[in-house]
Amino acid sequence: MRWQTTEQIATIPMRLVGPIKINGPEVEGEILVPLATYETPLWPSTHRGAKTCNQAGGIKAIVLDERMTRSVVFEAPGIVEAQEVIMSLQQHKDVMQSVIKDTSRFARFLDMHVQLVGNLIYLRFEFNTADAAGHNMVTLASERLVDWVMVRYPELEYVSISGNYCSDKKASAVNGILGRGKYVVAEVIIPADICRRFLKTTPEKIVQLNIKKNLIGNIIAGGIRTANAHFANMLLGFYLATGQDAANIIEGSQGIVHADLRGQDLYFSVTLPNIIVGTIGSGKTFDFVRENLRLLGCLEEREPGQNARRLAIIAACAVLCGELSLLAVQTNPGELMRSHLQLERQKVSEERKRD
Repeated sequence: MRWQTTEQIATIPMRLVGPIKINGPEVEGEILVPLATYETPLWPSTHRGAKTCNQAGGIKAIVLDERMTRSVVFEAPGIVEAQEVIMSLQQHKDVMQSVIKDTSRFARFLDMHVQLVGNLIYLRFEFNTADAAGHNMVTLASERLVDWVMVRYPELEYVSISGNYCSDKKASAVNGILGRGKYVVAEVIIPADICRRFLKTTPEKIVQLNIKKNLIGNIIAGGIRTANAHFANMLLGFYLATGQDAANIIEGSQGIVHADLRGQDLYFSVTLPNIIVGTIGSGKTFDFVRENLRLLGCLEEREPGQNARRLAIIAACAVLCGELSLLAVQTNPGELMRSHLQLERQKVSEERKRD
């Protein structure tokens, strides 16, 4: 069997939802958000969440941290030699930026974490990658660090450029704890009357559902640092529309919903420690991607890294809107299925008219 070298384009339906009103400090304004998905009820549901949040005054969102990671693995002759290498490396973290300086104008070494398993040394390198998602950037920088380590410690044997301690495109605890990508938190306070009018439910019901479904439900399911209903839906739609590596929704969907009562009103937030997005690099050359990034204001002349931070904030706000809307629907028996059936029948009817 031969590998097919002819490039083809897969068409995925895409629509704009919102606008979503975002209130600083890094992003401010009303922004239309593109979502590409085959799950068509996602559009009106996320739009409903956006409309509700707009009526409540908008969403606040911040980036707490940003770093892209790559872990490498070495094998030492034994645990004593491994410990000596680790202790030595910890004393030389300050020179690692100079080791990688010619790999990229934008890669910046931030930190290194170490795990020892028997005589195997796992080094988790962390970098700032400016406006790129940074997969290739950190791999190249890590390769340069591997070469440096092998020369400095000839007793080590190379095992792999990626040891899964990164952890790339897998559900893990380490990413939620140490971060991979942009760590973004978004929040909104929705008055009780707006909640009843636009979401057809009450703040109390949403708070209770979040506890019993997202928190307890994920615990008994064995979820890893995650307590949400469907972060992955909005992230996938957003990633596909903006030219991201869609497989990163695996770690991206590991996030937590926090809902509480503020008097009679609803406090609602989403925490996403692993939003991996970029505005330059692979996937960003397609015309529709460039148009969407321009629509989102993420192709502007800014300081390096600011466009990608803006993109991550918008992604988190879209996640909040979709999560809020779904939880509201699920507080009412039968509403979820009724809305899906209605939307699917409408879609079939539109397709028949076109045919």
